Amino acid sequence: MTTTRQPGGTSLPADERLARELLDGLAGAVLTTDDHGRVTLVNAMAAELIPEVTAGTELTRCPVAALARAVAEGSDRFDADHHGRRLRGVRRQLTGSRWAWYVRDVTEEHARADALLAERSRTAFLARAGSRLALTLHRDEVLQATTTLAVPYLADVAVALPRPTPPAEPHVRWIRYADGESAPVSGLASPTLPGTVPGLAEAFTGGSAESGPVPDTPHADSGPVPDTPHADLADLLPPGFGPVGTVLVNPLLSAGGSAGALLLVRRPGRVGFDRRDAELAREFAARAGAALATADLHGEQAHLARVLYNSLLPPELPVVPGVTMAGGYRAAGDTLRIGGDFYEVFPHSRGALFALGDVCGKGVGAAVLTGRVRQSLQTLRLVEQRPLELIHLLNQALFDAPDAARRSQLTTLLLGSLDREPAGLSVRIAGGGHPAPLLVTADGTVTAVPVGGMPVGALAAARFTETRVHLDPGDLLLAYTDGVTEARGPRDPAMFGEARLRAALVAAAGQPPAALVDRVLRAVDDWLDGQAPDDIAMLAVSASAPA
Repeated sequence: MTTTRQPGGTSLPADERLARELLDGLAGAVLTTDDHGRVTLVNAMAAELIPEVTAGTELTRCPVAALARAVAEGSDRFDADHHGRRLRGVRRQLTGSRWAWYVRDVTEEHARADALLAERSRTAFLARAGSRLALTLHRDEVLQATTTLAVPYLADVAVALPRPTPPAEPHVRWIRYADGESAPVSGLASPTLPGTVPGLAEAFTGGSAESGPVPDTPHADSGPVPDTPHADLADLLPPGFGPVGTVLVNPLLSAGGSAGALLLVRRPGRVGFDRRDAELAREFAARAGAALATADLHGEQAHLARVLYNSLLPPELPVVPGVTMAGGYRAAGDTLRIGGDFYEVFPHSRGALFALGDVCGKGVGAAVLTGRVRQSLQTLRLVEQRPLELIHLLNQALFDAPDAARRSQLTTLLLGSLDREPAGLSVRIAGGGHPAPLLVTADGTVTAVPVGGMPVGALAAARFTETRVHLDPGDLLLAYTDGVTEARGPRDPAMFGEARLRAALVAAAGQPPAALVDRVLRAVDDWLDGQAPDDIAMLAVSASAPA
């Protein structure tokens, strides 16, 4: 028996049949060439993968262009698509000038790698879209972001159609962004549009029909139709867009149902929507729908806040004979965090009642309590005008309210009566845990008027106190909320404080109430230096000069 010797001294049988069986049993293709580049051996897998290459074929002229080019250029590897398969080959030199090409079918390997890359791309797209949509709390901005995010990754044109709410919105509003447009554009479509675009009506009602691509032309056996199915899309597409390839319709779903629909349009030259495209578009539309619902909720809250805020603005001060008054008010910078600072003046035959208070907390609860306190004062002052007795009645009225409505809601309050006298004003002040008002005399002396008392609504048997003070002509009484003294600037963590307030009052001594209030507000604004303030309320009263 003929044998050959391999490096290391082990003998191998030189059996051509055995060698052929070994080569044909390999999972990869093997081609060998002689020193002239002609094929001398083709194993079974090579015959299956590259049937055009047989013994005697000159590889530089073989039908596999990438292989022929690699041989001609002396390259040791090639990649090629051949008969629907992805082939990858490497070359190894044999003895003499002979060569062996080892070729593998890497179609599935490539498919898995492509699928992984595609999945990573989809995940990155959804993450990017989610971050962008989460930053927007305005309805129109959400719709614009939805269309711009979808193009060109998902489609050539994206059209968002918020669901109309008849009869207020008889027409269908749309926002469109197309590849090549500088910015989204919007318009109105016919009310009949949902019934003429396949899948759109279902998307508006929650997408009971499964989302999917809509062909641009009818099937041959579907019978004659007067227009193509996408004729009604012409008003939604950019001028000169041309024929439509495929359309995918998805509902903009949220927890409350469908908020509208998203139309994705591709040109005829682009591959249609496959199953993975449809799933990705459905997930993207769901995220856009959730963002739209969040924006709608924020819009409703902002509208409610504006309504409440406007209802809580201090009223115009009445004209009271013998009394000069001025009010000052600054709302908190965040309109959704509605505060509860307020003041009221109720004229009567002898002068007036006044109230200045600060409801603890922020938001709707504080606004509701503020409204309840003010409405209660409006009613109770008709039966009682003595400050101490009136504050007791108010405390009782708040405790008579349902438990859930008053729980953990307190109000600091000053209630005062202004009675005209021949030489000035007699002032009685009842206190409910509020900062003491400040008496500013004409010579610039600033004195706190101690009142004390417990916050209104703290206890059913709360204790309140009353004090009296006389205002001579030229004297002024300032009541204020803690938003004045607790104001903090952006650079200095210290509060504005009572010392700075007193200094501002000393500088404004002898001036009328309106000028003094303006002086204090400007001092606080300077301290804030552009920082959004907390709520601030002030009421300054003085005796009018004799006629």
